[in-house]
Amino acid sequence: DVQLQASGGGLVQAGGSLRLSCAASGIAIDAWTIGWYRQAPGKEREGVSCIGSGHGNTYYADSVKGRFTISKDNAKNTVYLQMNSLKPEDTAVYYCAADPWGLASSDYMSDPDGMDYRGKGTQVTVSS
Repeated sequence: DVQLQASGGGLVQAGGSLRLSCAASGIAIDAWTIGWYRQAPGKEREGVSCIGSGHGNTYYADSVKGRFTISKDNAKNTVYLQMNSLKPEDTAVYYCAADPWGLASSDYMSDPDGMDYRGKGTQVTVSS
């Protein structure tokens, strides 16, 4: 049974930081591409960042490039999203999703429904 558990969300002021975690069970993340996505009320789901299988190349949406950093710890089977310089427009429910193998690319960001597994989200609220 595959589970992806996102955590680490919360309320933070603009300019602040949060680190989200995506703990996986039932899969070994080293062999999966893991993506972070977000959805704000009234808006479509948006791909934020992803990290590829193996060596773990990374990809970022333009809206977060330079502010967010994705990483993974294979020993802990966990993917992280470090979010710095947060803006009110980053407010959303963030969730992680997994697809087997692959390299991080914009393809994963544009097709969140194409991921094999998706976990429940964690709320991130950035106040102005």
